[in-house]
Amino acid sequence: MDIIREPKQQRAIEKKERIIKAGFDLICENGYHNINTAQIAKKSGVSTGIIYQYFNDKHDIFMEGLKKYGDNVFSPVIKIPKQKLNKDNYEVIINNLINEYIKNHKLSKTAHEEIMAMVHSDKDVANYFYNREINITNNIKDYLLESGFKDNNLSEKVHISINIIDNLCHELIYHHHKEISYDDMTKIVIQTIKDIFKGDY
Repeated sequence: MDIIREPKQQRAIEKKERIIKAGFDLICENGYHNINTAQIAKKSGVSTGIIYQYFNDKHDIFMEGLKKYGDNVFSPVIKIPKQKLNKDNYEVIINNLINEYIKNHKLSKTAHEEIMAMVHSDKDVANYFYNREINITNNIKDYLLESGFKDNNLSEKVHISINIIDNLCHELIYHHHKEISYDDMTKIVIQTIKDIFKGDY
């Protein structure tokens, strides 16, 4: 196997970044198994040989793209509100978090479906999401502690709440069950999350 080099000159760095962006975009748009390094080279404006100077294969390119662009493309990081959470703004903040989650899911439906399928077949992708979920949980936990919440199984409660919101988004964006009232479901989700943290603030 050839030695993979890390570019040091600005032009080479930009070239590598271009390859990562092109490869990640192509895989998100067309599917991991439908893209090869020749297509990535063409989209990024380099030769196939240049690709192998910086990467072993398309998997390396994809993982670099996932680390750089993943949070902007699918399963978004929940944005921490600037204001502290209290009993007066509790419902508004939860609703805003849900809307932010939904908005980001809508922007990347194809990518989301493709990459989430890879979670079950690729340990590197699975590890990325595992670590990402823990980071989100810890960030939300810290936010709640700063807002005056008690640390009463807070990590577990945050993690459950995030998964509830994620499942709601999947219902709204992907499933579209006609028999379900999603307005009512959203209200139930908000109330459920409030109940989970009841007595902690």
